[in-house]
Amino acid sequence: MQQIEKNVSLRPYNTFGMDVRARLFARFGTTEELQALLRDDRIRAADKLILGGGSNLLLTQDVAGAVLKNEIHEIAFIDLPDGDVLVRAGGGVGWHELVEATLEHGLAGLENLSLIPGTVGAAPLQNIGAYGVELKDVFEYLDAVELATGEVRRFRGPECAFGYRESVFKRELKGHYVVTYVGLRLRRAPGAALRTDYGDIRRTLTEMQVPAPDLTPHHVSRAVQQIRRSKLPDPAEIGNAGSFFKNPEISVAQYEALKARFADVPGYATSAGRVKVPAGWLIERAGWKGHRRGAATPGGAATHGVHDRQALVLVNHGGARGADVWALAQEIMQSVEATFGVVLTPEVNVL
Repeated sequence: MQQIEKNVSLRPYNTFGMDVRARLFARFGTTEELQALLRDDRIRAADKLILGGGSNLLLTQDVAGAVLKNEIHEIAFIDLPDGDVLVRAGGGVGWHELVEATLEHGLAGLENLSLIPGTVGAAPLQNIGAYGVELKDVFEYLDAVELATGEVRRFRGPECAFGYRESVFKRELKGHYVVTYVGLRLRRAPGAALRTDYGDIRRTLTEMQVPAPDLTPHHVSRAVQQIRRSKLPDPAEIGNAGSFFKNPEISVAQYEALKARFADVPGYATSAGRVKVPAGWLIERAGWKGHRRGAATPGGAATHGVHDRQALVLVNHGGARGADVWALAQEIMQSVEATFGVVLTPEVNVL
């Protein structure tokens, strides 16, 4: 039987570093251990929060129910008849750990997703993406345990209803399943197409002096890591959950009206016939970049604010409460809507 702890601080388990407590806390390292926990009367009767890396989470209060920590750490590589490789990874594997493992096995497909925080189990829930690539591009399936019954179900791509930072697990099935394994189809690196046309990847590769004929997934991964480290704060140094807001997608007509008022507003056409506007630009233009607040006394240290290099990132300078950060986020959303008529929505889960 898995050990169930009481009154456990969640500060080490969320990248914002919020010091809230869980009434019940337990870890599981296999599907069978999770199923055993779900049969325990104490867990069965409680509301349940599943934790991976805690990197896409803002905790605003103590958790009155049970926190179950996913620690399934397995990675398997399976050769497929068509020459591709199926990578089966446990939900508790760190996402970047998985990216590094696939690169070491000479596989392409995840290099643009390097250094994204969090775990494999959380990745399909919000269809993680970066630099022109999304998880759904390589997704084969996920295995998940239903919290109510303990039964295992396999979900294929269409059943997950992936969208921009969205899936069925953030909507209709939110809180119903725990992702235990994810299967990804990757290509062997020699000859695999590499995506270098997004963001600063190509410029960074040029600065790295990588000749195009010699380009490998390793090079792209290194470039992405260099870009991310230059723009995003390390949660180990300052509490944050990465990009706090989604990039809003608006109609072409709304974008044209916005551009008539703000000639420099960037916009990127989507496959759905809409225009994606960078939330960071909107927040910065509204005057929030580098904003700091929460000092208890004049001249005292700020407790939280907006990062000074990336306006998409809200930070905990130390001692902030989740409710304070959420209040700031709501002010930013109201400000952006009042200034631009564009509605921001959080990418981070707020509990």
